[in-house]
Amino acid sequence: MWHYLDNASSVDGAPRGTVLAVHGNPTWSFLWRSVLAAGAGAGWRVVAVDQLEMGLSERTGAHHRLADRVAQLGELTDQLGLSGPDWDGREVVTLGHDWGGIVSAGWAIDHPRELAGVTLTNTALHQPPGHAIPLLLRLVRHRKVHEGATTRTPAFLETALALAKGLDPDERTAYRVPYRTAADRHGVGGFVEDIPATRAHPSHAELERIATGVTELSVPTLLMWGPRDPVFYERYLHDLMARFPHADVHRFEGAGHLLPEDADISSTIVRWLESTFETPTTTAHARAGAVSAGDGQAGGTAPFRPVHAALEDLGAEGTDTAGTTAVVALGGDGLTELSWGDLSRRVHHLAHGLADSGVAAGDRVALVIPPGVDLTTALFACLRLGAVVVLADAGLGLRGLTRAVRGAYPDHVLAIEKALVAASALRWPGQKFVVVPAGHEAGYTPPRTAHSRRRTFGIAGSMRELLARGATLADEGAELPPEPGPDDDAAILFTSGSTGPAKGVVHTHRGLAGMRDVVGSTYGLSPDRPFVAGFAPFALLGTALGATSATPDMDVMAPSSLTAPALADAAGAIDAHAVFASPSALANVVRTAADLTDTQRGALAQVQLLLSAGAPITSDRLTRALETMPNASAHTPYGMTEVLPVTDIALEDIRDAEDDAAGRSVQGAGNGSCVGRPVPGAHVEVVPLDDDGAATGEPTTEAGVTGEVLVSAPHLKDRYDRLWATQEHSATWPGWHRTGDVGHLDAAGRLWIEGRLAHVIVTPSGVVTPVGLENAVVAVPLVTRAAVVGVGPAGTQRVAVVVETDRDVHRGARARPGLAPEGLTRAVRQACAPAGVAAVLRVPEIPTDVRHNSKVERARVAQWADRFLAGERPGRL
Repeated sequence: MWHYLDNASSVDGAPRGTVLAVHGNPTWSFLWRSVLAAGAGAGWRVVAVDQLEMGLSERTGAHHRLADRVAQLGELTDQLGLSGPDWDGREVVTLGHDWGGIVSAGWAIDHPRELAGVTLTNTALHQPPGHAIPLLLRLVRHRKVHEGATTRTPAFLETALALAKGLDPDERTAYRVPYRTAADRHGVGGFVEDIPATRAHPSHAELERIATGVTELSVPTLLMWGPRDPVFYERYLHDLMARFPHADVHRFEGAGHLLPEDADISSTIVRWLESTFETPTTTAHARAGAVSAGDGQAGGTAPFRPVHAALEDLGAEGTDTAGTTAVVALGGDGLTELSWGDLSRRVHHLAHGLADSGVAAGDRVALVIPPGVDLTTALFACLRLGAVVVLADAGLGLRGLTRAVRGAYPDHVLAIEKALVAASALRWPGQKFVVVPAGHEAGYTPPRTAHSRRRTFGIAGSMRELLARGATLADEGAELPPEPGPDDDAAILFTSGSTGPAKGVVHTHRGLAGMRDVVGSTYGLSPDRPFVAGFAPFALLGTALGATSATPDMDVMAPSSLTAPALADAAGAIDAHAVFASPSALANVVRTAADLTDTQRGALAQVQLLLSAGAPITSDRLTRALETMPNASAHTPYGMTEVLPVTDIALEDIRDAEDDAAGRSVQGAGNGSCVGRPVPGAHVEVVPLDDDGAATGEPTTEAGVTGEVLVSAPHLKDRYDRLWATQEHSATWPGWHRTGDVGHLDAAGRLWIEGRLAHVIVTPSGVVTPVGLENAVVAVPLVTRAAVVGVGPAGTQRVAVVVETDRDVHRGARARPGLAPEGLTRAVRQACAPAGVAAVLRVPEIPTDVRHNSKVERARVAQWADRFLAGERPGRL
């Protein structure tokens, strides 16, 4: 006798289809309660079964093998009319978790007539040869542990529940209801025993049949995954992706084994069902967006020119440019310099060496190398091969870096030794090659130690060896594979992670080329205009433009470590025309300007262009930065990993915009940071906010309307990597990208950024955005950084201002966090008068993102302020 949950009575009208949901071990149909509710609201029938001996289904004491369970499920669906002779013609989408994933997949391949789609959460359909089953399963299958853990006691059930991070006591109790006694748990133990760990196991043949059979399925497929799973490792997801190469994939960062409890999978399933099985409607705005995204590209209809083309042109033997400087890197070991000819040869040799080591077109190659000669060489070698570069930089921090690498799941890793030590400890995937910093090769390590390290950390070779092997192959006349096409994947870049886990952003070769072209045309960069890159992405774009670039001596994990002398030394090394840096880096340049020598001041005086990128910057701070580069024109581009740049503005135009805001002479001017007008080919609109602070309106260009910023451009990302739901949301309007930023356009066509959508404050009197207020607060004497946040429940939030004061001036700047002094509080409240500030708090340091040291982590600040004002002692931020 089966027990199952069925929402058919809650579906309004005839169901659009049926979702057949199958639980795993030791859960039951209660696992799918949110899917049942969401499915009914979307018009989909959901049937969630309790497998025999499990949940509230009958206990017979029988032992069911995998093949039995697949056949039994088919018999049940025949009885329900979902299959068999009484099938009503409505197609079925399977949904499975854990062992329910295998059983549902078996049903899917046995019912091709009825099958419309497949959805799977954390599960495995195959045990890779040479790999043991997961440790937890090995432990619970051990003869001395198995019965006691699974049947005699609820230990296995309690361990499973402990893996879920969000269960409340009532939900935990509900999961325990069917498994109160040892007799109730007979099926739990039987399921564990039926895991086919070896080829000799009775269920191995059926598992092989299912694993092979699903490769023939061509129906739409959605794979949803919780990466923090100690049972099903990431390799099982990638096995599923290989078996379903057409599948949509969404990884829920932070979620684990009991994914339906850790994340809102029901909304993702409903959106996927709607987008996959319903006829999409295309609005006039969507059609316009799709057209404008391909219109006005820098370069017009010029033929596609890959990003590595400049190396081949400038580094070709016999050219005047081959001997000129391409890349300069300054560090603790002095200056490293390569000519265009040297760089071109290194790239060519490394490409040969990588290809000889098994790196093929389409393979993913993670580069964990500090900016400089080695990173530039590796990047362009991979691009030439058609390998997909995974740029997970150290600026994400170790945890963020590991999460990014695991998410991208590279086939190969080129990294400095420090990163490979972490890679070994944290189980990064991929064939690994060590990169020894330039200048260290000769005295790296004795051969015996090197061999020992290679074995310990799983290192297949070094970049030096790849270069040497590549040089031999080139001398022998070996040819590289054909160049990649313009629409092939080129790179996976990562967002800063300032509002959640960093997201992988996929750019094609055409997209990277478009980014290069728009940066070049907007800022007039060319081979005869060298620049200093204190902001890593621009160093790589500069090489693609054929411009000489220098990276200063600084800690790439801390952009604010850039000093004025280090910047000046880099500028002097190449007679820099331009400087790129983040606001935090420029702030430290201003702080350390007194340390400049006359020669260093002269080097900075030659700079003609200053670009501040990575976060908004006020005109006052940009003006102070220009005091160190008195002959430069200052610009601040606005953009993001998904599309860079979007807009641009010069300092003079920022001042004009601020004057317009002060004099109210231009409609919409003010309340935020003005980031200028769209660059060539880019288009900007705004999705208005509703009273709850959500972006729900129709896109508009009307002046003064605050909402989520919407962008269209030729160099827009191709997609998010393995984040189907995120990509679907970001492309609500086809051809456009929802940025997550909040802002507005003024009547002069300028964009003003007011903050992030996630940081909008919803008060009883309306919506408040933070950036305009923060700009006003940092203008208050003593204040160096500010965070405007909401405390309390949404809809009734009050505005709190958290400030960081100048340590050189304010005696109490380093004191414990607390209420701001009375005079400072009064000044801040006056600066934010329209918002009605409830509290002003002072902390020694406001946290910022790791990569830029510029973006305030408002969510973290808000949580701290909420606890502090509730009378708790939350400690330091």
